[in-house]
Amino acid sequence: MYWSSQGSPPAGRTWRAGTLTYTSAGLTALFVWLLLGDFSWSMRDRSVVPMAQWYMTHLAVPNLLFGLLLVSVPAAFTLILGPIVSVMSDRHRSPRGRRLPFLLFTTPIGALSMIGMGVTPLLARSLQGWADGAGIAASEKIIALAVFASFWAMFEFATVAGQAVLGGLINDVVPQSLLGRFYGLFRAVSLIDGMIFNFWLMGKIPDHYTLILVAVGIFYGAAFMLVCLKVKEGAYPAVGAVEEKPRHAWLHGIGQYFRECFSNPYYVSIFGIFMLAGMAFGPVNMFSIPYAQSLGVNMDAYGKAMALTFLISFVLSYFIGWLVDLFHPLRMVMVSLGAYVLVAAWGSHFITDAPTFLTGWVMHGVVSGLYFTCVASLGQRLFPQLKFAQFSSAAGIGMALANMSMAPLMGGILDRTDGVFHYTFLAGLVLSILALGITWHVYREFKKLGGPDHYMPPA
Repeated sequence: MYWSSQGSPPAGRTWRAGTLTYTSAGLTALFVWLLLGDFSWSMRDRSVVPMAQWYMTHLAVPNLLFGLLLVSVPAAFTLILGPIVSVMSDRHRSPRGRRLPFLLFTTPIGALSMIGMGVTPLLARSLQGWADGAGIAASEKIIALAVFASFWAMFEFATVAGQAVLGGLINDVVPQSLLGRFYGLFRAVSLIDGMIFNFWLMGKIPDHYTLILVAVGIFYGAAFMLVCLKVKEGAYPAVGAVEEKPRHAWLHGIGQYFRECFSNPYYVSIFGIFMLAGMAFGPVNMFSIPYAQSLGVNMDAYGKAMALTFLISFVLSYFIGWLVDLFHPLRMVMVSLGAYVLVAAWGSHFITDAPTFLTGWVMHGVVSGLYFTCVASLGQRLFPQLKFAQFSSAAGIGMALANMSMAPLMGGILDRTDGVFHYTFLAGLVLSILALGITWHVYREFKKLGGPDHYMPPA
């Protein structure tokens, strides 16, 4: 199913990705394994974040701390760890490739941390009982928060390190002409995960938090490890040696990283798209559960609305992926951001009760999902191929800095206003307008560099 470019090409239609050549059967097998990996990866993401939000709300954590822990901590890992892992991955050469060794390392850590978060209520009660027996004054809530935060940090370490190379793996093994449709399928699988979790499991979180999170952790660890063992990478060009003396090599690496990624205004503008769009969706995403509860929306209704969101997005996903391949992701990103400007404007003015919140929440989810489907292959189409993970991590730096400040800032505003949550949509409106403006600027530069048919990434 996989052939090296040095071997004799198989008969019939084939597809190329680097030194890999696929027949129809080989391409189907690749997609099946990667989609299984995406199913387990998405089940992890679709469950852990809302369950963490629910547990923090259950512990009555202030909005400022809520934002710091659930957004700023992951952003800090992205800022520091993402560039290091991505550059290491780009330069790594091993019999298993340059991406898979990192995923084989981070997957068990992620699974174990999910299990740890799941059993946090049990651990907190046990530790509180031990502290009482030892005559130590300790609050079960504080203990639970400390235990959860420790496992959450461990989880985000594994997630950020894995995410830094997963996109690179897809870029290395999936033929570029199929990336839009592939990410459309990825999106569809992720939405199936979301429908399963939100329709059948979201309403059961208050009573079965531990069971659900532990089960998802075990499934994710087993399934994603299997995928890592089945997918094969091709061969890569040799990496040039660093000329600096060993004790200065790390300084040279940092300088080279920032020169290559941030010296060209065109790439900085692309990073700005990812940063501003991510910020635009962030306020509503992060505070959706406390927003819903402030209007009397129970978890079951919230989950059903999320399931409807994912169902609509699922119906659209492959079609959107096809449009991305047809028109180019940059054009489709502009369309999606323009649509979100309208949604955020509506949400900031017309949400007043549970029904209008659920309407706005579904529209937010569908349109932000449209953006994420469209932008999924943008980096692969605009960044240099051999250093894709490096440039992708550079985009993550801006997103991390924005999220580190945006989440606690939004949380502080909500605390000071006693929960005027429509400000989340208002913030999204302003940021989506800015994101649309910078995307238009990038599109104009993209046309000068050859456009959809003759584009060459600038050196």
